[in-house]
Amino acid sequence: MPYDPSDGRSALKTATEAPIPQRFAGAEYVKFYELDPVDQQGDARTWWARGQNMVIGFTDVVSEFAFRRDGQTDEYVVLFPDRGMTATFTVDGEETEVTGKKMVVVPPGDSEFHVRGEGRVICLLTPAATDLAAKAANAESYDEAHPNVKLLEPWPEPVGGFKLRVYDLEVPILEKPPFRLYRCTTFMVNYFDPRTEPRSPNQLSPHHHDDFEQCSLVIEGRYVHHIRWPWGTDARQWREDDHELCAAPSVTIIPPPAVHTSQAMADGDNLLLDIFAPPRRDFSEMDGWVFNADDYPMSVD
Repeated sequence: MPYDPSDGRSALKTATEAPIPQRFAGAEYVKFYELDPVDQQGDARTWWARGQNMVIGFTDVVSEFAFRRDGQTDEYVVLFPDRGMTATFTVDGEETEVTGKKMVVVPPGDSEFHVRGEGRVICLLTPAATDLAAKAANAESYDEAHPNVKLLEPWPEPVGGFKLRVYDLEVPILEKPPFRLYRCTTFMVNYFDPRTEPRSPNQLSPHHHDDFEQCSLVIEGRYVHHIRWPWGTDARQWREDDHELCAAPSVTIIPPPAVHTSQAMADGDNLLLDIFAPPRRDFSEMDGWVFNADDYPMSVD
């Protein structure tokens, strides 16, 4: 337990842990189902949200959708969680056909893709895409940097250089823990299998992160995000616990160092994705956890 330096108990051996930050950000809850779409392209509707180091686009597609980036400065990620979709990516004049249930890492530079079919498209970019960051429903929350979050520094370039890379989201998941992890230079994505029933309240997993946000993107079902902020020595900064119910589709940005866990609530499928920017070092250091680790070296920092 940390004490204020003026408190004599701060000299105790039991008071040597790292001090608790004195400023905290609140969690960000962006419930797309309560908002009008920001972009409308034919019958395709798109919403945007953001964290300190990430911008998240969620598009409902009925028949067609197109997305283009000119002069993109860093890699971005596109997720197709539904089987009934086909996308054609064009990078450096070369076309690549991608079917559903895939994760695509798009290199810097000029790129575009055209989607056909019905389903959802999820785009993950860094705030270097300032035009898209400005569209986020919670953009004003980041007019000033949030405390305790380490700013994004991209990880090393991939083996063989930047190019379009496609990863299967239906490969068998790890058993312990039940993760399906991918990373690139800018993002790490944990693509779980759906929970087919509510999560038992006696099997939750509260934990915290010291210096990075976690984005939990709900794409099926409903979750309660339980979040608790630590008490520092300044009671004016204390916060009440959150127990926020978020259905699909929604984005929750969980700030460090808040203790958090998410509880699936719906009968039937519940599915959320955890997203981090930059990739998590602790997960990356675990042998076999990151499915595309051979393509993307770890940061040396």
